Amino acid sequence: MKRIRAIVRGDVQGVGFRAAAAQQARRLNVAGWVRNLRDGNVEVEAEGTVEAVDGMIQWLRRGPSLARVTGVDIDDSLPPAHQEGFSIRP
Repeated sequence: MKRIRAIVRGDVQGVGFRAAAAQQARRLNVAGWVRNLRDGNVEVEAEGTVEAVDGMIQWLRRGPSLARVTGVDIDDSLPPAHQEGFSIRP
């Protein structure tokens, strides 16, 4: 199992990023959550198999079609939390 926290920078709010991230996470069978940050970035926590989480990271670097991702900061030092499901947080 692998668990990461990511900060996605760029034009990533108001473009359907959270909903698209949740849909992609469910496709990949990744648990966790996504939320907007006050500074205009998006924070994502993702947990699953190494392959699934790595796939999620690749997707975060692109985002949905209307987003313009300029960078993704990844913290991969988190221990597994055995989360279930993927949610959109306010």
